Amino acid sequence: MGLTSTALAIDAGNSKTDVALVAADGRVLGTARGEGFQPPAVGVGRAVDVFAPLIAATLAQAGMTGPVDHLSAYLANADLPVEEAGLTAEIAGRGWARTVTVGNDTFALLRAGLPDAGERVGVAVVCGAGINGVGVGRNGAVARFPSVGRISGDWGGGSHLADEALWFAARAEDGRGEPSDLARALPAHFGLATMQELIEALHLRGIPDRRRHELTPVLFGVAAAGDAVARAIVARQAEEVVLLATVALHRLDLLTEPTPVILGGGVLAARHPLLHDRITQLLTERAPKAAPRVVSAPPVLGAALHALDHAAARAEAYERLRAAWG
Repeated sequence: MGLTSTALAIDAGNSKTDVALVAADGRVLGTARGEGFQPPAVGVGRAVDVFAPLIAATLAQAGMTGPVDHLSAYLANADLPVEEAGLTAEIAGRGWARTVTVGNDTFALLRAGLPDAGERVGVAVVCGAGINGVGVGRNGAVARFPSVGRISGDWGGGSHLADEALWFAARAEDGRGEPSDLARALPAHFGLATMQELIEALHLRGIPDRRRHELTPVLFGVAAAGDAVARAIVARQAEEVVLLATVALHRLDLLTEPTPVILGGGVLAARHPLLHDRITQLLTERAPKAAPRVVSAPPVLGAALHALDHAAARAEAYERLRAAWG
């Protein structure tokens, strides 16, 4: 990929997909956004089909038809190396680019938070709809987790937090659990009076499942107001974030070295004080050399930076690209 070359950067999550066309000098030549990327639900081929109109629209903005020199795709649901390999083969077979790189989207967060010059060593934890952690150490060593749900030991993320809040609220109302203002606040968010009404509405699809994520900010609001049950859920989330970070640091022999810990995803980027302050406190106790940093730039930036890495771009290209996303 030379100075006049172009690359496609893709960030695909469960709810949305972002595509950007980037020149090797760091200019963003086109962007597009589309629906979510869900190979477990629809299969790899149909999931990758989502990219086709977005890539076409992005290229059209630059007056191009492709193929480009390189495509960097960082994807949710690319949790295992075998999944990355299958997705690489599928995307390469579409002919959109001469070379293709595919990775889990947590690596895009990590790249976005690391410097553009020198050896890129650090750990990232994403807590959005789900939760995951990765790390890159000396000489290219990698630490990662399967992150496919409860069977791989995961706890947390926005969807999980919403379900936890519902569980505790239901038990608070019917007497099986501790009293909690969650029992009032969760149904009130949907204009309902009781958890019984909310349970029925969710069970009978009067409220679609896709709206459950709206309850995560409600949980944080109730916790901020002092509710003990809600605060305990938030504290558990902080514990899980720090566990991912410290285990990755340990695996990479970085616990005793100054190391960036990049935090991102909707839950962490919101910087809820209870959660953020607890994470910072726990990291200070368990990994005193860690340097936590929240990255709120769109994840497609990380994919685009990877594309510039592939092009061995100049320093000013990185500066121009980062400026394009603030």
